Amino acid sequence: MADLLVANTILAQLGGGGRLRAMLGAETFVGSENSLSFRFKARAKNGSNGLYVRLDPSDTYTVEFVSVRASKRTVKASFEDVYAEDLRRLFESETGLYLSL
Repeated sequence: MADLLVANTILAQLGGGGRLRAMLGAETFVGSENSLSFRFKARAKNGSNGLYVRLDPSDTYTVEFVSVRASKRTVKASFEDVYAEDLRRLFESETGLYLSL
């Protein structure tokens, strides 16, 4: 069984599962011992419909905005060395979708 502490921490830093479901139509949350990914139904300005966040050894994140259609996964944008406090701001600026009112 995987330790989901990191995945749950990332989820909390983005505002929590309830907020992501309500504001983005987020679904299909998948966590591992060092990452979190999910898909969302809201239309993003960069064409993504999924997010993948991985904790790196440097205690920063690698963030990928992806488009998943059928079985094809396309990376729309990728960022390295993202600090925890910048996760929400990065998500909002890349997608044009807001995680807070």
